[in-house]
Amino acid sequence: MSALPPVLVVDDEKNMRLSLQTVLGDEGYQVRAVERAEEGLHLIERGERFLLAITDGCLDGMSGYEFLGRVRQGWPDLPVLMITAYATPKLAADAIKAGAIDYLAKPFAVEELEARVRALIRRSQGSPDPVLTLGALRLDRATGAAYLGDALLELTRRERSVLETLVSRAGIVVPKSRLSADVFDYDDAVSPNALEVYIGRLRRKLEKSGLEIRTVRGLGYLLRQI
Repeated sequence: MSALPPVLVVDDEKNMRLSLQTVLGDEGYQVRAVERAEEGLHLIERGERFLLAITDGCLDGMSGYEFLGRVRQGWPDLPVLMITAYATPKLAADAIKAGAIDYLAKPFAVEELEARVRALIRRSQGSPDPVLTLGALRLDRATGAAYLGDALLELTRRERSVLETLVSRAGIVVPKSRLSADVFDYDDAVSPNALEVYIGRLRRKLEKSGLEIRTVRGLGYLLRQI
């Protein structure tokens, strides 16, 4: 399975660029960060593909709003999230009119940024294939049923959520933070090793299936065929 295209970050504040790179990187996304809107446009114009773009509204040189306008003219399908220091209804409306799909005001919680990014990506990719397959494993997103060959695989709701995320990103290291976000609600009271419990259960259920969940120390988990 090929890796997803990177997220393009356009922000003239170095600390914000580094923060976005860290947060998105921890979620498992590749990130291409640039200081100026002109640099971002150059990358897009030369054919680089991006999962989505995140831009500040106020930039030196070409503004985030001008950047949005140029993107919408040539690449209308690229989802764009605008970030701004000013939270007013008019600016939010201006961002949407310029072509932003979503708008986020500073300061914002990391969890809110992660949720907005996931939502934008889901929307841009449309309805996913309802059946995920990897080797002998089949997981039907519509019904929640999972099979190893012809045998039904008994899963709890949270085991299914962990497995779905791993299968959908098979061959790619999925950070613990990303798995936890997909499995647990933000206000859930969970123990520090709760995720490891579900990983352990899935490993036992996938024994002799030809699939392996590897722990990549300090990073997360990777599902692969063996």
